Amino acid sequence: LCCECGQFHLLLDNHLYNFQDEVDDELICHICLQPLLQPMDTPCGHTYCFKCLENFMQEYNFCPMDRKKLSFQQCHKSSLLVRNLLDKLIVFCPFKAECQQTMQRCELEAHLQNRCPGFKKYRSELQQRKNSVSKGKEDLPAKVETNTSKDPEVPSGGSSLLAESSAAAVVSLGTAEPGLVNPAFEETEEGESLIQKCNYRTSLVAETTTIEIHREDPEEELGMRIVGGKDTPLGNIVVQEVLRDSVIAADGRIAPGDHILEVNGVNISSVTHCQAVSFLRHPGPVLHLMVLQEKGFSNKSAQQDSTSTANREVIHVTLIKRDRSEPLGIKLIRKTDEAGIFILDLLEGGLAAKNGKLSRNDRVLSINGQDLRQGTPEAAAQIIQTTESRVNFVILRQSGMHLSDPVEDSSTSNNSSSSSSSNGGSPVHHRRRVDQSHYRRRSHYQKKTVAIKKEPKESLGITIGGGRDNKNKLPIYVTSVQPIGCLFRDGRIKRGDVLLSINGIDLTHLNYYEAVAALKSNAASHSVVLKALEILCLNSPEPSPDLKDQGFGWSPFWITWLGLPSYLHCCQDIVLNKGNLESWGFSIVGGFEESKGNQPFFIKTIVPGTPAFRDRKLKCGDEIVAVNGVPAIGMSNSELIPMLKEQRNKVTLTVVSWPGSLV
Repeated sequence: LCCECGQFHLLLDNHLYNFQDEVDDELICHICLQPLLQPMDTPCGHTYCFKCLENFMQEYNFCPMDRKKLSFQQCHKSSLLVRNLLDKLIVFCPFKAECQQTMQRCELEAHLQNRCPGFKKYRSELQQRKNSVSKGKEDLPAKVETNTSKDPEVPSGGSSLLAESSAAAVVSLGTAEPGLVNPAFEETEEGESLIQKCNYRTSLVAETTTIEIHREDPEEELGMRIVGGKDTPLGNIVVQEVLRDSVIAADGRIAPGDHILEVNGVNISSVTHCQAVSFLRHPGPVLHLMVLQEKGFSNKSAQQDSTSTANREVIHVTLIKRDRSEPLGIKLIRKTDEAGIFILDLLEGGLAAKNGKLSRNDRVLSINGQDLRQGTPEAAAQIIQTTESRVNFVILRQSGMHLSDPVEDSSTSNNSSSSSSSNGGSPVHHRRRVDQSHYRRRSHYQKKTVAIKKEPKESLGITIGGGRDNKNKLPIYVTSVQPIGCLFRDGRIKRGDVLLSINGIDLTHLNYYEAVAALKSNAASHSVVLKALEILCLNSPEPSPDLKDQGFGWSPFWITWLGLPSYLHCCQDIVLNKGNLESWGFSIVGGFEESKGNQPFFIKTIVPGTPAFRDRKLKCGDEIVAVNGVPAIGMSNSELIPMLKEQRNKVTLTVVSWPGSLV
C-alpha cells in the first residue's frame, strides 16, 4: 500500500487518486489517461506525466500525440501555474469506510500521515502482523496474503486485488516499510531478461484454431495483409498486418504472424499467393478460418503453471466513446510474475465501469486488433486515445471453461530458425513440411517509354499511389487509368505500372505529394514523355477483376513488388538486441541452392516474447538484404544461419519491406 496516495500500485508507477469531479481534458495525460502527475511539456506543445513519458521514451523516439521526433532530454517541467492547478484538484480519502473527507491532491499525503483514522488503523494492523511474524512466523508473504483478504481496513479495491493474487501487492505488504523498493519484483527490462535466462527454452509451441468471422456486409473487406504462397519461399500464407478498426481487428483473435491453413474448409496451404487472395476476398456473411498460431517458447515454469492457466476464457468487449477524448476509466498495470497488461481497477462512474463487462485482473490480449500479449500500459493507452469511437477489447479471464493446451511437436519444418529450436505443432493439424522445389523468382519487368501529343488542358487521367513518405517507402505506381484522359486513349500505361519519370523528371525518389505536383505541372504541356516499368508475374495471374474490385481499394499484390529491380528497393536497417541466452526469435527461408539458383531470404516466423517480436519493426515477409553490412545475396541457408547465431547481443538487419496483399 502506497503511503503517499493510500492505494495499491506498482512502486514504479504513478500514484492513484479518486477525484471528486470530472477533470478537464486539458489536464489529462494522453498516455495513462489520468490527471497529470509531475507534468512535462514537449517542444511540440503536448504535456504528459513524468513517469509516463519517461517509460514511453524508453521504447519510442516520437511524441505519442503527433508522432514528431522527440527525445526525453528536450522536454521540461510544466509551468508553476499548471502544477498548482493540478495540485489543487479535489480528491477523496481512499479509506472511505473510516474517513469521508475531501482535500486538495497535494494535501492527501499529509492527511494520511497525520489525520486519517483509516490509515492510522491500517498501520496499526500492519504493525501487529509484523510483530506476530517476528515471534515465529517466517513465511511472511503467505501470512499476509491469507490475512489481508479478511481485513476490512484495506481501501476499496485492495482486498479483491490481493484475493486475486496480485504478486506486486502481496510482496509490497510483506516488505519492511510501506512502499519500500523490493528488488525481487522490480519491473525492469533487466528483470525480464533474467527470467528468460533462468528458464531453459526447449521448443516452440504452436496450436491450430478455427475462427468464425461474421460480417454485417458480406462484401466488406476483412482488413488484413497477407504474404506467402506456394509460389514463394514462404510456402504458407502468413498474416503480415491487421488493419486498425477492421473486421479482423474487431474480432481480435488473428494476429500478425499467424499462418492461415484453411478458408471455409478449403486447404490453402498449397495454393499460390493470388489464389489465396481470391479465397480470402470471396464475399459472404460468415468466414471460417483455420489458423496456426505461434505461442512462443515452452519452458519448465510454463509447464508447471499450465494447470493455473487452463481454466480461463477469452472474452470480447466493445466500449463506445462519445468522442475521441472521452476516457474509458480503466487503470492498467504490468505484473512482475506474468507477461502482458492487466486491469488494476475500473474508475467509479467511468465508461468501462458502467458497461460492466470488464473486471479487475482481466488480462488484455489485444485492443482494436493490436497484439498486446507482450505490450505495455503506455502502448495500450496510445491505442485507446487515438481511437475515434469503438474500442474493441479481447481479454483473458479466469473461469471454469477449459482451454485446450498447446501440445509440443518435435518434428521440424523445412524453414531454418535463428532460434535453433524445433518448431511447435498441434494435435489437430501438425505443421507440414513445405515443399519449395517449385519456387523460382520468375516475376520480371519490362521498361516502356510512352510519348503522347495532347491538348494543354487535357488531363493525363490517372491516379497514383505510393511515394517514399509511405511507411513502406514504395515507388510511385498507377492505381487507376480513367476513361477521360489521354493515357486511357493511348492504352499503353496500365494500372500497376511503376512510374519512373515524366519529361525527364525523376519520380523514383519523390514522396506522394511531390509526385502529384510533378505530374500536374508537366501535364500542362503539349507533349508528355512517361517512362514506366511494367511488372510481369508470369506464374501468378491476378484474380479476375469482378472478385478483386468489389469493395476493395486497389493496390498491387505483395508478390508483384518482389519483381522490382533492386535500384527501386528502399532498404532500412533494423537493429536487434538480446541477452546472452536469448534467441533472436525469427525464422528465415530462401537462399542459394544449386537446383534453384539465388533466392531471396524472407522472414517467415516471429516468435512472441523474443527480441524480434518486442522490437516491432521486423515483419513476416520482409526480405533480408544484408546482415551487419554483409550482403546476403548468393549465400546459402546454411551460411546465413551460423552468421546470425554468432552475433552475441546485437545484430543489424538490412531489410526491404513490401506491404502484404490486402484482403
